Amino acid sequence: MHLILGSDRSGYALRCALEQQLGEAGHSLTVLGPCNAEEPVPFYETAAQAARALQANEAERAILICGTGMGVAQVANKFKGVRAACVESVYAAKMARAINDSNVLCIGGWFVAPELGLAMAKTFLDTAFTEGLEPWRAEWLQGAKERIAALEGENFNPY
Repeated sequence: MHLILGSDRSGYALRCALEQQLGEAGHSLTVLGPCNAEEPVPFYETAAQAARALQANEAERAILICGTGMGVAQVANKFKGVRAACVESVYAAKMARAINDSNVLCIGGWFVAPELGLAMAKTFLDTAFTEGLEPWRAEWLQGAKERIAALEGENFNPY
């Protein structure tokens, strides 16, 4: 799978760990953000660049890392078609895909260790929308996804 992997300097160390592990797992990566832990690349620039790349179908999914994960999630969600989820556990990463069909995983580099970050990333990448859910819930979520897309269209289109 082709992925965007981006961070600011607060997420740099975790991004480097994920870059190595995901590359070794066979994923192709577009890496965004600082070239070292001291380069001051703002989270909002990296998140916006990743969101635009997703909109242009340059990757299937993205993983973004800042200090808390919340900043990159907020910025990424400003872009139509981007469904970013800030998670702090493997279970939340799974549900972000299974329930919300999120295409961006956002992680806090200040409090997620590399081993946990990798487990969350693998789960996020390996889980399909509605995977493991009851048939009634999967059907309901498909309908909810369509209604949410309609809301997104209303809110992203000028009047």
